[in-house]
Amino acid sequence: MVSSRPTPLSRGEKAGRRDQILAAASELFARHGFHGVGIDEIGAAVGISGPALYRHFRSKDAMLGEMLTSISRYLLDGGTARAAEGGDPDEVLARLVRFHVNFALTQPALITVQERNLGNLTDSDRRQVRALQRRYVEVWVRALRAAVAHLDETRARSAAHAVFGLMNSTPHSRHLPDEDLAALLERLALGALYAAK
Repeated sequence: MVSSRPTPLSRGEKAGRRDQILAAASELFARHGFHGVGIDEIGAAVGISGPALYRHFRSKDAMLGEMLTSISRYLLDGGTARAAEGGDPDEVLARLVRFHVNFALTQPALITVQERNLGNLTDSDRRQVRALQRRYVEVWVRALRAAVAHLDETRARSAAHAVFGLMNSTPHSRHLPDEDLAALLERLALGALYAAK
């Protein structure tokens, strides 16, 4: 079942306006591309003038940087928490898959923005996002190697990246109700991961 959890951009009530801006920007960036959206459009989506956005973000680049850093941190924190719950290695891997599938189904705009706009980040933001992403992959590599006997690290890493591609493809093709699609993606992802040996 797809659950609704705090979004990757949610940081509590004090940051409410910033979160609204980031959520609106993610939808617009996903639909029209980073360069196809101006600050006036983002402002209009949240009921303020474009220049008023500068009270919350120093630039559109800073907005994108915070958005993609937040996504990457959310995934790392969520994956780490699920792995830390412990238990049988198969259940740990299944929890990671459920977590990522839920993210993919509830945050399609963020996935699209992440896929298309990594190159639009400043160098420092790109380095930070890449570092967070690498750490998230390593959570999966450890879980996968614990669940699949004799799987070497390189093969586990390749399998994790391939399965991310499968799960993240959902924004582009949603032909089933979310619950059915979630169940299908979980089965496909787990099947692919266990076939990695």
